[in-house]
Amino acid sequence: MIIGSISAQTIKIDSTKYPRMVTLTDQQDHDRMMQVLGIKTLRPGPSGNESAPNHANYDESLANPCPQLPDALTLKNGSKVTTADIWWNKRRPELVEDIEREVYGRLPKNIPSVQWTVKITDKEFVGRIPVIAKQVIGHVDNNEYPLINVDINMMVVIPSNVKGPVPVLMMFGRPSFPSPAQPSLENMEKINNAFKEMMIKNDPSLKAIFDQYPAYQPITRLPGTNFFAPPPVGDLPPTEQLLAAGWGYATIDPASIQADNGAGITRGIIGLVNKGQPRKPDDWGALRAWAWGAARGLDYLETCPEIDAKKIGIEGVSRYGKAALVTLAFEPRFAIGLIGSSGKGGTTLHRRVFGEAVESLTGGEYYWMAGNYMKYGASEATFGKKTGCDLPVDSHELIALSAPRPTFISYGIPEKGDAKWLDQQGSYMATVAAGSVFKLLGVKDIGVSNDYLTEKMPPVNTDMLDGHLAWRQHDGGHTDAPNFKYFIPWANRMLDYKKQ
Repeated sequence: MIIGSISAQTIKIDSTKYPRMVTLTDQQDHDRMMQVLGIKTLRPGPSGNESAPNHANYDESLANPCPQLPDALTLKNGSKVTTADIWWNKRRPELVEDIEREVYGRLPKNIPSVQWTVKITDKEFVGRIPVIAKQVIGHVDNNEYPLINVDINMMVVIPSNVKGPVPVLMMFGRPSFPSPAQPSLENMEKINNAFKEMMIKNDPSLKAIFDQYPAYQPITRLPGTNFFAPPPVGDLPPTEQLLAAGWGYATIDPASIQADNGAGITRGIIGLVNKGQPRKPDDWGALRAWAWGAARGLDYLETCPEIDAKKIGIEGVSRYGKAALVTLAFEPRFAIGLIGSSGKGGTTLHRRVFGEAVESLTGGEYYWMAGNYMKYGASEATFGKKTGCDLPVDSHELIALSAPRPTFISYGIPEKGDAKWLDQQGSYMATVAAGSVFKLLGVKDIGVSNDYLTEKMPPVNTDMLDGHLAWRQHDGGHTDAPNFKYFIPWANRMLDYKKQ
């Protein structure tokens, strides 16, 4: 499989047999979508600089221009959703249709298959915990359009001192081996001798230098784990906390699925499916593409006997928090989610005007979303103008698509770097509103009424972790790391997992 992938890159492809790949800048792609949608002008997004003339609104009295949210439990015909059957068979499909068409885009019907291959397997120690670390590559079949190659990069780390199968938390980020095993001192000597010979052969003058410093070794061995060292002060890194609790983790690289920019929209998995052509207005954006890639990573994890396929979760922070929520909402095989500091396009209400705005996305990271989302930033268009208030859905309904699976919403505080721009209050309101669906499906929400206009956001470091919908705002910055020591026991309880 790996050999085939490499060969595909070295064998010359007759590009005349395939549609020519379109190359656009971010601005060109953005302008093109505006033209397709009939948009003449977009409202500019606000500045994050509070002293700028066009600074974002941080006045709560102005934050809710259309305070009434679409009711997650009312059908389009006006009937109330009173049973789980009505939710699953009627209301949820209505929401999926609107959210796909207007916000995140639809998955195309012709997405090619992915074949996973283990590239490297390494036995390592993370702290004092023995693990098996595997780098796996998911090659997307590109026979229909070989001009674009997509290889999904994922790292899977499983503790080897725990009776399996174990739960796994998949995280969006850059995969790396946590603590690569090092050659023995004897093997390091062989490597250095061979390396010196190779260098001298390439440049004979180096022999005099090596003779002058006979004990010098060009390649040094990294220090190994010190099992007698005192434990570190403070919380362990989240990955070590997971391993210590008997969990494994997987890190999947979003950039190997789809680029995080508009210029890459005709490349990556979106470009591969579109054969190098630009998107249609309801085509998927990067968030949905990353979520698709995570689902393909889940396909691989389900084949591993050491992993409990019914206890695999998804996690992300910031833009990857948005992607994690989209993943959980649309892929029912993920059992649990940790959604960190996700802001607009994630858990924060779209129609709220506080910090990051709809216009921030329609003019900036538009490629995260479906092209149709740009309509809601239009000030002049063939259809008139639209704002976030015109969206038929909002983020509380995206959260509701995850019900009744355990969903943990995490934020930090502005004073430590989790900026007001993210609108923690708007996310709390969405979480409160989503709770009615969790209750309908027979599980607990965060434990308050579902009146999102009157419920007050609790003080920082308040645990709202008694239900399948959870909320906790920690006293750290733009990260979910401080909440891991709360997430893991909550997840163990929700998934009925005990380390063996």
